[in-house]
Amino acid sequence: MAGVVPGASRLLRAGLGAAAVGLLVMYNSVDTAPASAPEPVQAAPPAASAPAVPGAGPAAAAAAAPKATPAAPAAPVLKAAKPTRLRIPQIGVDAPFTELTLNPAGQLNAPPPDDKNLVGWYRGGASPGERGSAVVAGHVDTAKGPAVFLLLSLLLPGNKVEVSRADGTVAVFSVDSVETFAKSAFPDQKVYGKTPDSQLRLITCGGTYDKKRKDYLDNVVVFAHLESSHKA
Repeated sequence: MAGVVPGASRLLRAGLGAAAVGLLVMYNSVDTAPASAPEPVQAAPPAASAPAVPGAGPAAAAAAAPKATPAAPAAPVLKAAKPTRLRIPQIGVDAPFTELTLNPAGQLNAPPPDDKNLVGWYRGGASPGERGSAVVAGHVDTAKGPAVFLLLSLLLPGNKVEVSRADGTVAVFSVDSVETFAKSAFPDQKVYGKTPDSQLRLITCGGTYDKKRKDYLDNVVVFAHLESSHKA
């Protein structure tokens, strides 16, 4: 795990769209498998069941290729409201939210590693459905085995992501692309830059697992935009 990014804590607390958020997420890994944990699944053909893959595989390329802007106009943004549940039918995700905060070093805390079916939302940024890029992180695996974002890298453009919110609305996002980035070259502005509409970023770890660092070398990022909303 890398050290604190200078100035990042202040920028994070300052508000939405700060590129420094990317540095915090990629360095404070959302996957913290201890040495005693079962050996993580290594990258396999993505069409099978690999939770995350390097960007070189043909299936990964196919998933990332369609990066066109949404065909339909963006849905009207919603007012701020805490997310309560995340559903992604295509990969069997149905999980509650926890709020993610910063640790004393100014890094984004990961969701608790003892709960395999839990996702975290960075409460210092946009809420899902609000204008801006909402950040949701989850583990690909933990010491207890596969976790909530095991199959995140298998999502395809057009797949739907539903976020239930505390105000009684459900924000429905449409996947635009799925990309894998080396943590050492994470594109902060692309992932966390300001947006004129409501965007969602789903993040987990991927690629090769480094046994010495006890961390994955890459991040898998799902880019999605708000397509519609409705009452729960």
